Amino acid sequence: MTEPLFRADAYLRETPATVVAVNERGGVILDRTVFYATSGGQPGDAGLLIRPDGTELPVSTAVYDSDRKTIVHVPQDDRPRPAVGETVTARIDWPTRYKRMRAHTALHLLTVALPYPVTGGAIGDGEGRLDFDIPDAGLGKDAIAGRVNDAIATDAEVRERWITDDELIANPGLVKTMSVKPPMGSGRIRLVEIVGLDLQPCGGTHVRRIGEIGRIAVTAIEKKGKQNRRVRIALE
Repeated sequence: MTEPLFRADAYLRETPATVVAVNERGGVILDRTVFYATSGGQPGDAGLLIRPDGTELPVSTAVYDSDRKTIVHVPQDDRPRPAVGETVTARIDWPTRYKRMRAHTALHLLTVALPYPVTGGAIGDGEGRLDFDIPDAGLGKDAIAGRVNDAIATDAEVRERWITDDELIANPGLVKTMSVKPPMGSGRIRLVEIVGLDLQPCGGTHVRRIGEIGRIAVTAIEKKGKQNRRVRIALE
């Protein structure tokens, strides 16, 4: 099992780690990592694994293995892999990660501006989109952006806490996403709270205060079906 340090501190940019395995495809598995692994519509981090002699192994992304507990660092090329037992420094591409953190947190606020079931979503580098189960967004791009930017202006704190599986089952309204359900079975679920504005299960990375997002724009509202509207946002 890889210890996911990004869950406790999304601002941690690097960490020493020990190589515990290299899989048959050349993916490197560490005992702990700051690399976010692809999930929930958020891409895995890119970055570097730096060996004791200073040699760098570029990492193109990070993904979960089939057990959902082990994170595999996918090298960008065929450079030599570190040996099992070797200590490396795992360092993420911070500017890209931070854009994703800001965009991801902004998407939480979009679900407040449009309080409808979410059927899908994706996070990019400074942009993102959500699909809503509604026949019509009911508002134009500027009006939706205005609601989100008004919320951002409050600079509310973003907190994280954990509840049990049973607590989530007893409070189904916490789950806004119809397409991605919170992983259950481990006994606890991570909640992300934007104080005074939003509370929902989420395993992604977020900013500490929503003022860090900056202003956003709604770049498109697309019709994807009779009951589906895709709303795209971008950081300004």
